Amino acid sequence: MKYGFIIPSGTPLEAVELAKDLEQAGWDGFFTWDGISVGDGVAYDPWALLAAAAVQTTTITLGAMVFPLARRRPWKVIREALTVDHLSNGRLVLPVGLGALDDAGFSKVHPEVTDRRARAERLDETLAILDAAWTGEPVTFSGKHYQVDGVTFLPKPIQQPRIPVWVVGAWPSARSMTRAARWDGLLLALRGSAEEPTPEQVREILAWIRAHRKTDDPYDVILEGVTPGEDREAAVAQLAPYAAAGVTWWIESRWEAPNDIETLRQRIRQGPPRP
Repeated sequence: MKYGFIIPSGTPLEAVELAKDLEQAGWDGFFTWDGISVGDGVAYDPWALLAAAAVQTTTITLGAMVFPLARRRPWKVIREALTVDHLSNGRLVLPVGLGALDDAGFSKVHPEVTDRRARAERLDETLAILDAAWTGEPVTFSGKHYQVDGVTFLPKPIQQPRIPVWVVGAWPSARSMTRAARWDGLLLALRGSAEEPTPEQVREILAWIRAHRKTDDPYDVILEGVTPGEDREAAVAQLAPYAAAGVTWWIESRWEAPNDIETLRQRIRQGPPRP
């Protein structure tokens, strides 16, 4: 299992400093988040943060939890992802989903797409365009929402055959899970529940994924949550059943207070709950 950490607060400079702390403390991934206006909190552009973190680190994986691609132009995402992929020498992952409507960047700006099916259609079309663009060959695409007329996007990404795409899958939704099975990783969620899946549910879900994937390529299973950093043995014990069940990434996600910079720094420096 690999261990990542999402930075939900602080200034851009503080976030980049924490990215360096993560690397030094032995974590495997630095993650920011993609939001326009969530509650009364502050937010910064995730691509700018990832670019800054890319040039200040050398080993950790970089990403944002999660990119709601329905509100991002595919050709712009291609350029942004390629840039961070090259700045980081191939350390970017692209976690994607439909996006949360409690972000005013969906519900209080117009025009913006809030219909779930329409957002899902845009997500699927965007992923298809990205996949074609990262081959370095001319892209021609004719979809319901997006069209591309023979455009070539160079350079190719450092990571081949593509920048890894992790997709939110809401178990047991067949449509959502089928989408996740087509790509490179599953951001696991239970439909209609904020609870973490049990290890037994993880095994059931992974069996479903294996039955519906058309390739034996490596596949990541990502779970978010909180561990008691001050009690390493308890944290290791908490995650061991999930690692045994097939979870490949644990993302420490401290969305709720206390999650100020000093609290985050203290937890980061305690290190990941590696056995």
